Amino acid sequence: MHWSIRCGAHSSRSPNPEAAAAGSKLTAGDTLAVVSPATALRKDSVPEALAVFALIMLYIWKLRLTHPWSWLAAVALIVVSHVARRERPQELGFHTRNFAICARKFGLAVIAAAAALWIGGLLLKTIRPLSPAQMIQSFAVYLPWGLFQQYLMNGYFLRRFDSSLSRGPASVLTAVLFSVVHAPNWFLMLVTPVGACGAIWVYRRYGNLYFLGLAHAVFGFLLFIVVPDSVSHHMRVGPGWFSYR
Repeated sequence: MHWSIRCGAHSSRSPNPEAAAAGSKLTAGDTLAVVSPATALRKDSVPEALAVFALIMLYIWKLRLTHPWSWLAAVALIVVSHVARRERPQELGFHTRNFAICARKFGLAVIAAAAALWIGGLLLKTIRPLSPAQMIQSFAVYLPWGLFQQYLMNGYFLRRFDSSLSRGPASVLTAVLFSVVHAPNWFLMLVTPVGACGAIWVYRRYGNLYFLGLAHAVFGFLLFIVVPDSVSHHMRVGPGWFSYR
């Protein structure tokens, strides 16, 4: 995968689900690549997104312990940005359109990769000793968390970079930031750019955050269950990575 050049190829702009007319069917080469006039070619989009990213990093590294609710400031800025650009939830990817297409095209690949992770954990005897109820609870937590991360990465950051940059730099910058936010967890910093490139590729074509959130939850949950804490540091990032024993 040449993600350093074409991470999420075929489309230079983020998808607008409105572009898929009712009743139309996508083929393998179809893309969803419409950006609303309010979002297109905004020179302030990159500085805005980088400012939001800096606020997220500040929360992870400084404010999380002393001001645990300060993350709401970043969310408020993002919401204001969406409102200012007249971006509707459906335009960002919160819709069911194309979910079935994504499931048909990528569902088997997700299941196969998930099975490989589980089998690898069984063979290496690294499966986390949790009861079935605990595993269900853990996966239930990953579902909204996976959707939220995909929304931030694709529905916000990728769209902002797309509105100012060509698709290559926009995709690479999005994947790099998604990796950096997991610092200093070297394992997650290696895994997340690969997942980001796959998610960007799917988002550009089908614009469905629900499928991406589900896939994210599956892989995030399995990495937590299968990868030993000696490697993953219990999936912690920021100062928590150093304090985990």
